[in-house]
Amino acid sequence: MSAPQAKIVFLDAATYGDVSLENFTRAWSCTIHQVTGHAETIQRLAGHSIAVTNKVPFDKNILSAAEASDLRLIAVAATGTDIIDRAEANRRGVQVCNVPGYATESVAQFTMAVILELCARAGSYREAVRRGDWEKSPIFSLLNYPAVELSGRKLGIVGHGNIGQTVARMAQGFGLEVLIAARPGASGGEGRISLDRLFSQADVISLHCPLTPETRNLINPQTLALMKPTAFLINTARGALVDEAALIDALRRKRIAGAALDVITQEPPPADHPIIRAAKELDNLIVTPHTAWSAREARERLLREVEENIVAFLAGQDRNRVA
Repeated sequence: MSAPQAKIVFLDAATYGDVSLENFTRAWSCTIHQVTGHAETIQRLAGHSIAVTNKVPFDKNILSAAEASDLRLIAVAATGTDIIDRAEANRRGVQVCNVPGYATESVAQFTMAVILELCARAGSYREAVRRGDWEKSPIFSLLNYPAVELSGRKLGIVGHGNIGQTVARMAQGFGLEVLIAARPGASGGEGRISLDRLFSQADVISLHCPLTPETRNLINPQTLALMKPTAFLINTARGALVDEAALIDALRRKRIAGAALDVITQEPPPADHPIIRAAKELDNLIVTPHTAWSAREARERLLREVEENIVAFLAGQDRNRVA
């Protein structure tokens, strides 16, 4: 692979974990920062033509700073690009590319894992054994947590892109009937049903849609009221798809049976974040630290794609360009 001249800055390399950046450092001049605070971004862009970011945002102030004058490409090491003011980047001649589809298998697998945990409670029983509960049982087993079988139940998928389709394929292997939601406001058709029908019929609802003005707070008091009291909600997409106060209230009142969230509205959260407080209190809420995407294979795939995006850019070609 040829290595045209470029000066690259990695702003949050810690997000790639133990995956090596050797391919980049061998080919190009690279400055690597493990973590970058918002106040540090402008200074760290100085003299660099390419910035690689996973979650460090680029707003209008950052893009218009003199230190960013050499910037020609923002390589987003993720699928979502909501951290970038793409209109401002466009105005300043800064290209933006992303990496679609790199974590499809990882996120889908994780989605099935938390669905299974809500239904089978394997983790809860593991903790019960650690506490010594099994030794105290008057019978051979423990029946502390209600378990349900997935076979014959209905999984409602909101967002039928790569991840949603892969979840559907995996779910069918467990005997689930898959329902696909129409876009917000649509009535259905072409194998899709309206959101209202999906919310009222599904035993498990899994969110895989992007965050848009139409999907913000998609899970709200009205949609929660449509759900079965035995239903589970899964969110591995974006935290702001869920009205968190409404969900906590529904879980407390057992309006729905349970929820698993891998994403919340503030990440990392403060200790007093309502969802974090609720996770410590409620037995029917699972919260994980935005880790569904993070299988090692997915992170390796992510960086290979970022490398290919940079090579294409330096060759004057568009690859995964979004702005």
